[in-house]
Amino acid sequence: MAFEHRRVLVAGAAGFIGSHLCELLLALGAEVIGVDNLTTGRIGNLFTALPNSRFSFESHDISTPFEIAGPLDYVFHLASPASPLDCACLPLGAIKAGAQGTLNMLDLAQAKQARLLLASTSAVYGDPQVHPQPEWYWGNVNPVGPRSVYDEAKRYAEALTTCYRTAGRVDTVIVRIFDTYGPRMRCDDGRVVPAFLQQARSGEPITVAGDGSQTRSLCYVDDTVEGLLAAAACGCPAPVNIGSPSEISVLRLAEEIRVMTASSSPITFVTLPTDDPKRRCPDISVARTELDWEPRVSLAEGLRQTFAWVQSAALIGGSTSVLTIEELRPE
Repeated sequence: MAFEHRRVLVAGAAGFIGSHLCELLLALGAEVIGVDNLTTGRIGNLFTALPNSRFSFESHDISTPFEIAGPLDYVFHLASPASPLDCACLPLGAIKAGAQGTLNMLDLAQAKQARLLLASTSAVYGDPQVHPQPEWYWGNVNPVGPRSVYDEAKRYAEALTTCYRTAGRVDTVIVRIFDTYGPRMRCDDGRVVPAFLQQARSGEPITVAGDGSQTRSLCYVDDTVEGLLAAAACGCPAPVNIGSPSEISVLRLAEEIRVMTASSSPITFVTLPTDDPKRRCPDISVARTELDWEPRVSLAEGLRQTFAWVQSAALIGGSTSVLTIEELRPE
């Protein structure tokens, strides 16, 4: 991938996926400007990026306009509260990131003549009635439900990005990210993998929503980030799904995590959240054909690596999230 000597802006850089993206871009020789307001992102996620001389960090909310000095070759827009709990606590933040934030990113990309990648989501498909979900499917989304602030913000962001592209203002690509997991996920954000791993590690009950028959398709973060870079580097403009085509039920996931961690935690059942998708699985034909991409890390291996991180983070008191930028930079 041709990112060496390229100048790249990553919005949402201190987030789970954003921080891994910054690391890989730096490894490929890019100069990276990370932007994050640190509402849900953590500066500790950037502990390997901050010491790099080709990385700089700007603390800023992208829903308000801002300027970056110098040229840009790529803009990656990943900034938004993403987990159900974060969106419930920060509903206006999710809407603003998808609406005004996307507009500001597009205007910046236009001013710099940069290619923009919009990190959209499988949530645009809602509780899907087509399975697996191809990019041509328009979705089944409740526009006034508890998930609407995130779902509709991303759908609007896609419409706005398409508008700028068809008007010839910005070269863009839309990526719909399916369930991604791995190191640096917060254990308190309500997503199943970190929650189950933390519960299993501590011996607490593993809480499965509903009867656990709902499915998820889990893609390890390294694979997801490689998919983002492949999409940015190619000329494909259309929405493209990035995720694992292998489904697993939430109940089976809980059982496998309990076995893997040798945990004595019981599995308990809690109320299924409103509008929780019953099945979620991407059709990745476009990614395979246009990007020559598909996931490589198995679920078993990815869970092992994620659990190792959960354990190490617990040993040092919750990772490096409490450190400051100055503490993370070299002297």
